Amino acid sequence: MKVSKSFVFFNLFCFLLVSCTPIYKCGQPKPEKKLFLPKIILDVIDERDALCTSLSQMENEVGRLKIDTVNLNNIVRSQSLDLAALKSDTILQNDKIRGLEKQYADLSNENLSQTEKFNLELKRKSDELKKKVVELNRSTELLASKESLLVEREKALTALQKVIARQDSVSNRLKNILRNALLGFKSDELSVELKNGKVYVSMSDKLLFKSGSAAVEDKGVEAIKALADVLVKNSDIDISVEGHTDNIPIKTPIYSDNWDLSVARALSIVRILTTDYKVPPTRLTASGKGEFSPRASNSTPEGRSSNRRTEIILSPKLDEIMKLLKTN
Repeated sequence: MKVSKSFVFFNLFCFLLVSCTPIYKCGQPKPEKKLFLPKIILDVIDERDALCTSLSQMENEVGRLKIDTVNLNNIVRSQSLDLAALKSDTILQNDKIRGLEKQYADLSNENLSQTEKFNLELKRKSDELKKKVVELNRSTELLASKESLLVEREKALTALQKVIARQDSVSNRLKNILRNALLGFKSDELSVELKNGKVYVSMSDKLLFKSGSAAVEDKGVEAIKALADVLVKNSDIDISVEGHTDNIPIKTPIYSDNWDLSVARALSIVRILTTDYKVPPTRLTASGKGEFSPRASNSTPEGRSSNRRTEIILSPKLDEIMKLLKTN
């Protein structure tokens, strides 16, 4: 039976280890003296020394690995703590981010709402502005129309003023003519004055009538004749005859009161003008105002005497003025 060389060496090495004291222990320095041993033994010793060295290196390496493992574990624990803190911070940061995102969303919604409100308000203002522009255009057109109308009215007013001025001129000329024609009468019997563009010829009762009578006295007829001569020559004059009395009541078989008497006196003068002096009736108006249009107080004899009168009111015809008014 064939036995391997390694098996022989191993058995021999075990024998030496068991049977005798080792030459030097593993890990001790190799003796300086030369060992006189068989080569195979020396080879085994060298192999042992190599294994011891390798073992020592491995033990050192294991120690270092243990230390590194402890350090690594410490680092891992530290990093675990840091990771936990980082996770906690991350959670907090995530919460903050979610809060900020919510705030952003709220602000966005609020801004959107404010924008919508602004747009609505802007549209409302724009609509109001458009409405005001339309109203302004209408007002401008109306103003232009009114300005045009005002210009036309100013023209008409100017024309009317010219006509009135001409009528006033006619009235003033007529007043002067009548004054010259009636110079033979006293101031307490007859007066001529210009009022409101009309000529008032006021004749007192002492010139025209006896008390309670409507029959014109001779001197009164003379005054009426002088007046008629002027009226016939000035055909563009309208004539109104008004009878007036004081407030002393009367009652006769002919006249029931002062009003009745004042109308009868006005009619007497109108008939003289139309019948005797051919003044056209179309130019004449007769009226009586009785005691109701006094020009002085009836509390004194002088005042009552002033109130007993007949007024002949001469008015330039207003045809031209009426045409202007009707046209405009």
